[in-house]
Amino acid sequence: MTRMETDFIPSPLELLTLYVESGVDEAIGDHPINRFAAKPPPVAVKAPTAKVAPAVTSISHPQPSPPQSHTSAQLAAACSTLVELRQALENFDGLPLRQTALSTVFADGNPEASVMLIGEAPGHEEDVQGLPFVGKSGKLLDKMLASIGLDRAQSAYITNVLPWRPLENRSPSLEEIAVCRPFLMRHIELVRPRILVLLGGVPAQTVLETSTGITRLRGNWQTVRLEQSDLSIPTMPTFRPSYLLRTPGGKRHAWGDFIQVAKRLS
Repeated sequence: MTRMETDFIPSPLELLTLYVESGVDEAIGDHPINRFAAKPPPVAVKAPTAKVAPAVTSISHPQPSPPQSHTSAQLAAACSTLVELRQALENFDGLPLRQTALSTVFADGNPEASVMLIGEAPGHEEDVQGLPFVGKSGKLLDKMLASIGLDRAQSAYITNVLPWRPLENRSPSLEEIAVCRPFLMRHIELVRPRILVLLGGVPAQTVLETSTGITRLRGNWQTVRLEQSDLSIPTMPTFRPSYLLRTPGGKRHAWGDFIQVAKRLS
């Protein structure tokens, strides 16, 4: 390079001054770009291949039909004997209290007897022995029956609205009563007693389908009509024995109710 040529090489400051005077006042890159050079052909970018799940052939296998749940009304109506009714109750799983009870307390006494007595539900002793009215209430009931010449072994038949004991001897719920009522009414139809005695408010309200309390119902004859069997049964509501144990003053009223039962029998 000759000296003449080096005299035309501007310094960086001179070059920047030339750029500014020419209107170039902003840098847009770190490296120069030849705008007149031919552009290289674009590189073809292969799109990623989407993964496709293999086709699955669905094979339909026939599934077993779920077991059909029958209502208590259907099960009760299908029973033609007391043995079948008891078996239906023992196999019934439509109430949770069925799983917590020790026994299915079906009945006690003579199914051929003229008088059928219905209580509320088993207590602890009844649940253990599997029989209705075997505790203190049962002993009082036996005395009440004996006072009018009846006994549970020969001339009385006893059952409950609920065949299973509610935990802690609580009162039955409306749902429990509604589920058990068809079994109870079928029980009455199969026994066909001459007289029904309803021991307490729950049996009276369940069988008679009323909301009237036992204090107003007791001592007054009612009639239970069973349409399917064309049967009408004279029915006496009275106090339950457990109430009489707590309220001795009610015994004279219950005694009067049992006297009416004895008169009707004779």
